Amino acid sequence: MAELYLVEFKGFRKEYFYNAFYHSLELFDHVVVEAERGEDIGLLTQKVDVEMDFSPTARPGSILRPASRDDKARVKELREKEKEYKDEVVNLIRKHGLPMKVVDVECQFDWNKLTVYFTADHRVDFRELVKDIAARYKTRIDLRQIGVRDEAKRLGGLGICGLKQCCSSFLKDFVPISTQHARDQDLPMNPAKLSGNCGRLLCCLRYEADTYSACLKKFPSPGSWIQTKAGEGTIERIDVFREEAIIRDQENNIFRSRAEDILTTGAREREKALAAATAVAKLDDGSLDDDEAKEALKKLDDTEEED
Repeated sequence: MAELYLVEFKGFRKEYFYNAFYHSLELFDHVVVEAERGEDIGLLTQKVDVEMDFSPTARPGSILRPASRDDKARVKELREKEKEYKDEVVNLIRKHGLPMKVVDVECQFDWNKLTVYFTADHRVDFRELVKDIAARYKTRIDLRQIGVRDEAKRLGGLGICGLKQCCSSFLKDFVPISTQHARDQDLPMNPAKLSGNCGRLLCCLRYEADTYSACLKKFPSPGSWIQTKAGEGTIERIDVFREEAIIRDQENNIFRSRAEDILTTGAREREKALAAATAVAKLDDGSLDDDEAKEALKKLDDTEEED
């Protein structure tokens, strides 16, 4: 069976292709591949050695040939032209008075299609705009509305960790994220520290969320009064890495307990006070007042996936 490769296109878009014609290929070199109604060019980034199942409608196309010197020169010229096309499309949008922001313009290698990526708060009737763009460039036009996460993915950049954005490197799909994932990980509820370049919650908040959730389910919630083999007291927080509850007794001494060493739990008046104090402490040293923080977090806490 033909070898399977992963090819990356402009905007960090990635697709699988078979080396159906058994070319001699080198990783990180450009290849010309089958595209919708024509040809496109991308970077060969990975050889896939595991078996993958594809649906009949999503079966990978073929790698047509390694890119020649002329092919590479042509794609370089196209990328320069795309900057001009973007400015021209923006002017046409202004002419029609449409509430949309152009993120990127991408030309298919064989000039059989020009794709305009844009963001908008609502659905936009761009039928007349498409006619103007098609008349200007004499090719098939695809206007594609994307979300803010997809915008950040196409534009690229560095995350707060100093590394390349996850969405621009290895993430294939976006999944819903909520501020509850940050709360479970005991992170400061500061919107500036929880949001990425897209203005939404950081994708990495999901990476360890299941581990934290599974551990927290083993213990009573912080603020609970419990009895353990080592004594009794109030749970201040859960040390997820050690899977231990950190407990403060009536004499203000701190000790630890594993879930299996907890004997009983009960409710006392101090539970409410400690739970409230824990919530307030998350506002990150008072850099935001309560109302501002709640409003900012509400905007971030959108669990719906991008279109």
